[in-house]
Amino acid sequence: MSNNPFWREKPLEALSTAEWEALCDGCGRCCLNKLEDWDTGQIHWTDVGCRLLDGQSCRCSDYANRQATVPDCVKLTPQEVRTLSWLPPTCAYRLVAEGHDLYWWHHLVSGDRDTVHEAGVSVRGRIVSEVGMEPEDYEDHLAAWPGEVPDMRPTKKYENIP
Repeated sequence: MSNNPFWREKPLEALSTAEWEALCDGCGRCCLNKLEDWDTGQIHWTDVGCRLLDGQSCRCSDYANRQATVPDCVKLTPQEVRTLSWLPPTCAYRLVAEGHDLYWWHHLVSGDRDTVHEAGVSVRGRIVSEVGMEPEDYEDHLAAWPGEVPDMRPTKKYENIP
């Protein structure tokens, strides 16, 4: 039996429900509204969060019922992860699907769910809600950072994490 963590040993399709849910890093970037250029297919990120995104916890406020409340919410599956071009480059599902390891700030590596926030990867303090906003106003909220990889060097507190 291997001592490697599950995400290094199993493909996404073999993960249990608990492992799948644990793989989410809690950054909230996938819950930001995105605009697609219909001519080029290019995705443009915004800093506009889904109405269910809690800007403090960076989690869905009604995860179990999210698709009933927000019909265009995409339920991630291993197949979806491999085809969605808009998943953030830091997304644990995307990283594992592409054969990469998790970053130091991921709670499964650091042991602390706050490292995603401390590392500046999450949406905490950086978003506005879509509540009361018209979709045509999203263009006023274009943001590059959700599609970028931030500085990935561990903070001093976490410098001994591999």
